[in-house]
Amino acid sequence: MAGAHVTERLAHRNTESFPIFTRGSIKFFRRMSRFSLGFFAGVGQRVLFLRELRRGFGEPKTYLPLVMGQMRAIGVDSVPLTIMVASFIGGVISLQIRYQLFPGIQLSIVGLSVRQIVILETGPLLTGLVLAGRVGAKMTAEIGTMRVTEQIDALETLAYDPVAYLVVPRLIAAVLMLPILAIIANLFGVTSGMAAAVFLTDVQMSQFLEGVRLGFDQFQVTYSLIKATLFGAAIAYLCCFEGYTAAAGAEGVGKSTAKAVVISSIWILVLDALTAILLAPYLQG
Repeated sequence: MAGAHVTERLAHRNTESFPIFTRGSIKFFRRMSRFSLGFFAGVGQRVLFLRELRRGFGEPKTYLPLVMGQMRAIGVDSVPLTIMVASFIGGVISLQIRYQLFPGIQLSIVGLSVRQIVILETGPLLTGLVLAGRVGAKMTAEIGTMRVTEQIDALETLAYDPVAYLVVPRLIAAVLMLPILAIIANLFGVTSGMAAAVFLTDVQMSQFLEGVRLGFDQFQVTYSLIKATLFGAAIAYLCCFEGYTAAAGAEGVGKSTAKAVVISSIWILVLDALTAILLAPYLQG
């Protein structure tokens, strides 16, 4: 008991009261301790939010009428941005590949490389990152504003489950629409790559199409859709959580929105790496 009492006194003791030669190490360990506690507390809160989400799925009468509206807000309204980003990326990739080729290499490699890069990586990845900024920020701001203005408390007063009303429709819509947006991104990315190669370089359309068909397997598209589905779930879940737990005031909503975009973008990159580690070997055929 005496040792625990001494440890507690040292934990609450001001750093400046320690000898000078020990202050640096004490500051370091205290910062690491605060970071660790905050990290594991955040992980615990997000895991507990999964339980609330599971309970929300048990009320289909609450969330099903709202899914269609969220699919439009998340998916349909994001189509122009998706097309623009994918088109520019596909064209740039095509030009870079063509001008990096050594003399004597078959030009059909341009079509093959554009197809592989766009479908397997940049199509779903850039779509997810762009929508993390556009859709994720919107989700967090909407739910966070409802939190600070006590509209979520009003939903509970009216016997509505706030998670079923606010989070579940957005999660379902994101999981359904991100793969569709990834398909659109893949299509326009490859098409713009072909247009750039044909009209801006010496690659013939027949050569590009030959490369696109070379070694194509349906699992490549499935791989892209798996990534997009995971990205959609991560964006919706993490951004809705940040909005649902936003601190009071406009500053709290702003911090939650910025935090949601950063965390969801990081998790998209993490999921992208994990998907490649687990599924990329199956692309070899």
